[in-house]
Amino acid sequence: MTDERLTDPADEPQDAGSPSGEASAAVAEPTIAELQRERDDYYDRLLRKTAEFDNYRKRLERTRREQSDEAVLGLLRELLLVVDDFDIALETNPGEAGAAYRKGVELIRAKLQDMLGKYGVRPIEAVGAQFDPNLHQAVIHEESPDHEEGEVIDELRKGYMIGDRLLRPSMVKVAKA
Repeated sequence: MTDERLTDPADEPQDAGSPSGEASAAVAEPTIAELQRERDDYYDRLLRKTAEFDNYRKRLERTRREQSDEAVLGLLRELLLVVDDFDIALETNPGEAGAAYRKGVELIRAKLQDMLGKYGVRPIEAVGAQFDPNLHQAVIHEESPDHEEGEVIDELRKGYMIGDRLLRPSMVKVAKA
């Protein structure tokens, strides 16, 4: 049997003066320019990851704020239904026997309106205004010689704004020619 050894040509000693010996030394040790490029690449990656994380944090904060705002808006919309019920209750005439009851309902409604005002909720003045589909929901069109085309004749349900944002549109009756 012959003893054959498998050897790697790179393991064999080479003459230091030969051209192939110089090439292997250059491969073994990276140049300063290559190290600077690698450093710059890592620095660029760091900046990009930092920016991505910062954008993620801002997006997460914006999402939380939007969810919080939507929760508040939902609660305010529900409270508007209660205000509507108080308005309906105040439209009826309870007679003299219900005067004290009416006064109590007016006080409760006023407190609700004050609370809504603290949050920037304000009613939309619709009657007499031109119909605006961004603020009004037309549920009835009625011919009226006394009003202009597209003028709001009557308000069936009050609409509200919160700041410059529509909370609930006014349900209105609109004049047509």
